[in-house]
Amino acid sequence: MSISPPAPRLRRNTPAGKTPRHFAIVGAGMAGITCARTLAQAGHEVTVFEKSAEAGGRTATIDTPFGSFDAGAQYFTVRDPRFAQAVDMLPGLCRRWSANAVQMLDAAGRVTASGLPRREAHWVASPGMQSLVARWAEPLRQADRLMTGARVTRIEPEHDPSRAPAHPRWKLRTEGPDGSRQSHAGFHAVLLAQPPLPAQALLENAGRSSFLSDALEPVTTAPCWTLMLAYPQAVRPGLTTLGPQWNAARSTHHRIAWLARESSKPGRQVIERWTVQASPVWSAEHLEDDPARVQAKLIKAFAEVTGIRAEPAHADTRRWRHAQTTRPLGRSHLWDADLRLGVCGDWCLGHRLEDAFVSGLELALAVA
Repeated sequence: MSISPPAPRLRRNTPAGKTPRHFAIVGAGMAGITCARTLAQAGHEVTVFEKSAEAGGRTATIDTPFGSFDAGAQYFTVRDPRFAQAVDMLPGLCRRWSANAVQMLDAAGRVTASGLPRREAHWVASPGMQSLVARWAEPLRQADRLMTGARVTRIEPEHDPSRAPAHPRWKLRTEGPDGSRQSHAGFHAVLLAQPPLPAQALLENAGRSSFLSDALEPVTTAPCWTLMLAYPQAVRPGLTTLGPQWNAARSTHHRIAWLARESSKPGRQVIERWTVQASPVWSAEHLEDDPARVQAKLIKAFAEVTGIRAEPAHADTRRWRHAQTTRPLGRSHLWDADLRLGVCGDWCLGHRLEDAFVSGLELALAVA
């Protein structure tokens, strides 16, 4: 099983009676790229705007001299048959991860249980989790339909006296990493594939009333600090790993919620590497702390949980402000047909990567 259907042509014939339209999609994570590709396959024109340097969103993979780290999503599961079909269409990109028996640890690092309730397969993309979205985004990039390093700061109606008020076009204003600003106009619709708070902010400055902003109000998400550690000293004769023999665990330690041995994932380098995700409560309490202070506290907690007290050759942190859904929307997407504004994301249904896929797909099918 793997991910990504074969790269389609970006323009196909639209269904009978349908007029091709130009969609702006804000966000190039799993939801945004799934939505964009589905619309492109239906014959529409799409332009995807992404504030980061690459597509991927929370599947981000960070490369270092010691190997890669999956800084966000650690693995994915497959439950929806549409996702399963997409995963099956490109063999070799994704492989089952042997950490299926995820350990459950108490605050002192003692194993209290093994395995997940559903005991379903864990899958990872190779050489990193970001490869999963990057493969889907490649045709968009090649067609110059993926604009990275472009943070959307505002969406507003495009004023054109020759166009009927009932059929507005939209304009997007963007800002680059160097502070440069641009304006992009002529979009029939704008679809926001972002966390709820950034999406809500853009909707509120859109200049027109929409039920979408109010609908997002009950949705809540939690932040996460991620710690990444490398121990190349473990790769020598007679020593292949440090610390515990398990490869992944959920922890009740007040600072740590998840630990994974990155080097245990298929297709990765053998250098011992760990990704540690802080608990939602602790991450929220220390959200604005200095990264060096956060790193020191998480390294201390990591040693307490795993027993690994060696000095890492590499340590880094990443902060995710909207890491995990705590209260989902309860439906796959929202679409205001009058204003031609829509929203999608994993937070609509839950927090799994598959939720993002389903959300982006169903919004595209609703507006195509």
